[in-house]
Formats: sequence, C-alpha cells, structure tokens
Amino acid sequence: MRWALITDIHANLQAFEAVLADARAQGATRYALLGDFVGYGADPAAVLAQVMALAADGAIAVQGNHDEAVALGSRPGMHPDARAVIDWTRAQLDEDQLRFLARLPLQAHGEPGNCLFVHANAFEPDGWAYVQGRAEAVKSLHASPARIQVCGHMHEPMLFHLSGTGKAGEFRPVAGVPMPLPGHRQWLAIPGSCGQPRDGNPAACYALLDPARSDLDDARISFRRVAYDVEAACAALRASELPPLIADRLARRLTLGE
Repeated sequence: MRWALITDIHANLQAFEAVLADARAQGATRYALLGDFVGYGADPAAVLAQVMALAADGAIAVQGNHDEAVALGSRPGMHPDARAVIDWTRAQLDEDQLRFLARLPLQAHGEPGNCLFVHANAFEPDGWAYVQGRAEAVKSLHASPARIQVCGHMHEPMLFHLSGTGKAGEFRPVAGVPMPLPGHRQWLAIPGSCGQPRDGNPAACYALLDPARSDLDDARISFRRVAYDVEAACAALRASELPPLIADRLARRLTLGE
C-alpha cells in the first residue's frame, strides 16, 4: 500500500492534476489530502470536485484554515483582499462543496493506525499554528502517540524525528530520494505545498509514504517535485475576478518561486 500525501493545493488545478498523474505513475493506491484545498487559486470548484471524488473512493481528507474560512464566510474586520478572496471562492462553489468543506475533520488516522494526518499540527489542530522548526515539531509529536504524523500548512518540505530518549532532529529532504522511517523514532513529515510551494522552486510538492508492513520493517517516505503548466495556472489567475494584487503576487510566486 503506497500513500500519496498531498496538501495545500490552494485551487491550483494544473498543479493538482500533475501531482495526481505522477502519484498514479508511482503506484499510489491511497490518498491523504491534508487541507487548504481552496484559497488563493483560480479553480476552487474543479479542485474540490476531484478532492470529493477521491474522498468518496476512500481517500482521507482533513480541513485546513482556508477551507474553514471559506466554509464560514467572510467576516467584518477582515483585510479587504482576504475578504474578497473568500467571497469570490464561495461564489464558485455549490452547496454540496461548501457543506463538504464545513464537515471536514481536523485530523484523521490512517491505515495502519500508526499514522496521523492533520493540516497544521497535533497539539492544537484548530489553532492553525505553524510547525516552523524543531520546537513546534516536538510539541506536535508529543501531542499524539502516532508513530508518523503528516502535516500541511507549511509550504516547504521538511521531515522531523523524535527518539524515545527525547532527542530530536530534522532533515530537509532531497526530492526523489526515499528515506527510511525507523520504528524506534516518531516522525513528522511536511510534504510541502502542491499549489503554492515557497522554497524557491515552483514545481508542485507532495510525498509518497510506504507504511511498515510489520514491526520488523521500516516505513519509507519519498518527497516528490512535479513540473506542471505554470503559465496556464497564471493565465487562469489573470482571467479570474480575484483581486489583481493577489493574482499578480501569486503569478509572480509561481513563475519566480518567491
């Protein structure tokens, strides 16, 4: 059983479809979708249609902060651009899609039961605090007995570990290089953003996880980068009614990796 770990799609249909195609080519049979399906991007309805189809077929899907914001609707006092994005995104979605976003769980356990999937962190899933470094990673690992946690929210790939003696470490993964996850440690993996990577590389991020088949085996993870039609994503942003400042910023980040 091979899991595709996909997060922070942010309504980028071109990136999502490229990642799904790569995951299928790599033999993925299960999917964990870690939230922020909407927000920022030009194709929230099309992305959500695919997310919902995967969930209906058994994929795990959890709620991200952008999903929550769109499900609840904009509020007075929000920054005008943020409010405009939420209002525009809601207008693209039908009632079933809004209901799907509102009912998403904050966290879920995978098969086998030693994996925890959550958007932001395990210590306060609805607080949306970022795992920015080792301190937050250890706090998240202490909050759950799961041997492997997978989080989104941070848009750059990272891998953290915690030993039974409390010694923590971290890796900045190299794309395409499989890494063992020995069972004597806890692990926290951040696949990076599918639709909005922010590490200077515009290629879409995701990861593949092969769970341990027994107590004698190690799980394995491989972080992936997938090239996609960036120009088409930028064109979709320009053609949308999103605030020009946001569309310009997102297009610049996609093309330049800012």
